[in-house]
Amino acid sequence: MVKGRHEATPETACAGRRAFRAVRRYASSGIRPYSGAPVFGMSKRGMECPMVLSVKRSSVTAGGKRLRAVALAAAVVFGAVTPVVPASAHPRGAGLLQCQGTESVSYHPSVTLQARPVRVTVDGRFGSCVGSDGAVRSGGYHEEFTLFTGCNNLLEGFRARRTYVWNTGDSSTADISGSSTAVVGQVVTPVTGTVTHGRFHGRKLLQVIPLPQPSALQCLAGGVTGATGLTTLTIL
Repeated sequence: MVKGRHEATPETACAGRRAFRAVRRYASSGIRPYSGAPVFGMSKRGMECPMVLSVKRSSVTAGGKRLRAVALAAAVVFGAVTPVVPASAHPRGAGLLQCQGTESVSYHPSVTLQARPVRVTVDGRFGSCVGSDGAVRSGGYHEEFTLFTGCNNLLEGFRARRTYVWNTGDSSTADISGSSTAVVGQVVTPVTGTVTHGRFHGRKLLQVIPLPQPSALQCLAGGVTGATGLTTLTIL
């Protein structure tokens, strides 16, 4: 007959009822909670998270059957409480992105007072982008479309789909809308939208585009052939 005392302490998680019942069943054969302490945080009200497991081994038979039973019950318990830590998931490109650059617009044929179909080409270039995850440092966009317009219609609102291409090789496609306002010799166009595909998916954006306002003299003469101005883009 060997007498002794064995203590084991799990650090985290809750044991299953089956494991607890196995321990309690073998406790009737001589394995008792030490000093009456609750096994795995058991209280009279029910099962709680395990804090301390402390058992007293009163006796072990020569064949070691009871010892093996304790080991089996402990293996079930400790196997059930292994913590699973999920990997943190951060959306690609998390954080505010701010870009600065230029936008150039060309009209063919030129825009005059008389409205007519005009082929419009838009080129945007962002030479500096900061923020987000630091991967996006530059980018741009290119668009071509046809409008029926004249000098008096250049301030009308619009809806479109714009694709921004980044230095990383991927892109962001956004549904955008905007309207223009003449302010002190400039046509200021704030563009708002939501990224629907690609990098920054689901994020809101704001792009502000101030371009020189066409003069009446230009519209009366040969017409407006294009304009270039600074632009800023913020992806929220």
